[in-house]
Amino acid sequence: MKPVGIISGTIPLHEEDIFKDLEKTVVENEFGSALVLLSGMVAFIPRHGMDAKSSIPPHMINHHANLKALQDMGVKEIIGINSTGSLKRALEPGTIIIPDDYISTSGTPTIFHNSAVHIIPVLDEGTRKRLIHAAKGLGINVVENGVYWQTPGPRLETRAEIRMMSQFADIIGMTMASEATIAVELGLSYAAICSVDNYAHGIVEKPLVPDEIRKGARKNARNMLEIIGRYVKE
Repeated sequence: MKPVGIISGTIPLHEEDIFKDLEKTVVENEFGSALVLLSGMVAFIPRHGMDAKSSIPPHMINHHANLKALQDMGVKEIIGINSTGSLKRALEPGTIIIPDDYISTSGTPTIFHNSAVHIIPVLDEGTRKRLIHAAKGLGINVVENGVYWQTPGPRLETRAEIRMMSQFADIIGMTMASEATIAVELGLSYAAICSVDNYAHGIVEKPLVPDEIRKGARKNARNMLEIIGRYVKE
């Protein structure tokens, strides 16, 4: 059985049984090094690292090395777990979304630097449907479609930027599009489960506070963990 690749940031995955007793290893490849926590069922990459005091910011994540490390470990299917902001008033904090498309106008990384390889970027439909099935099996409501807009970070967005983005997308984050694009370049299946942890800047009148984003991620963590746990076990 090939392990399921999982990449996450702010969700405390160690609380779920399938993430206990993981063996920590550093994988070296042509793109750099990646920290991977491995068991027979999962190959888990903490995209921001393991040390909260020296967390890797979004614009400094080595997506190339992370995805290649999973491929080298035999992973065929990857789930990204993402904290996002809502671009729609109707998508309240606490919502879980399984996006079906994404936008990244600021540029996404690529493993191809010496040739023009024009991949067709997609989120894998089979993986998406299995995530939705796992959520339904647990009685957890998820939004089954949505467009994710990736910004480069590390700053948050201006009100004007959010007004523009809200016309074309549903949620906003800083990592998923990069992972999804490189996964396709490597021939890997990739889909994401996104926690809506806050309203984006200007969507509601209340000012956006970074500490509240972190609190929102913790509130949604239990349901996210249960969905991932069921997905892997199935």
